[in-house]
Amino acid sequence: MADSMTQSAQISSSQGLTDGQNSVAAKDSKMSVKDLVHWRDPKKSGVVFGLSLLTLLSLAAFSVISVVSYLLLALLCVTISFRIYKAVVQAVQKSDDGHPFKALMEKDVSVPPETFRKHVDACLTHINRLLKQLRKLFLVEDLIDSLKLAVVMWLLTYVGAVFNGITILILADILLFAIPPFYEKNKTQIDHYMEIARTQVNTTMAKLQEKLPGAIKRTKAE
Repeated sequence: MADSMTQSAQISSSQGLTDGQNSVAAKDSKMSVKDLVHWRDPKKSGVVFGLSLLTLLSLAAFSVISVVSYLLLALLCVTISFRIYKAVVQAVQKSDDGHPFKALMEKDVSVPPETFRKHVDACLTHINRLLKQLRKLFLVEDLIDSLKLAVVMWLLTYVGAVFNGITILILADILLFAIPPFYEKNKTQIDHYMEIARTQVNTTMAKLQEKLPGAIKRTKAE
């Protein structure tokens, strides 16, 4: 009786250990965008960064249709070549392994309606928030915020005169993968200088607001 209880305890503990390992493996296999840009897994981050940068550089040299066509053509060449190779190997070895992509073909790639509605609702929330913010800015509900937007748009006219859209995307892709690890290494110093800059901006805005006529000063929404 004692031996059977010991064996059952060992089996349950081993199952628990296995489940824990599987859950850890599942978590490791699912990397978020934050993990990628922070280079938690250098191999995966390097692959994503390299592919995204290569795609953007290709778009800078060729049209979107050409880049998409070449990518799909390359993918078809790989899958067709592998399919023919496996067919030849099966014919030589006289084996019946079946279709080489059978496991992938049996996977369910359909989008569940619940997941689709969830993402649509999330996007709709962000769109409504953006529309409300744009209404406040362009109808000058708050003069200071509208002036900030005007300054940003004015600066962007100079940026647009120097860089085109695809160049900005390439720079943004490089900065997206370069800034997070740099910030992690120098977090204390960067936060210190950011706080100084934020204080200076708030002080300047407060002085500017005090000089505005009373009818157009910033007022809190009731």
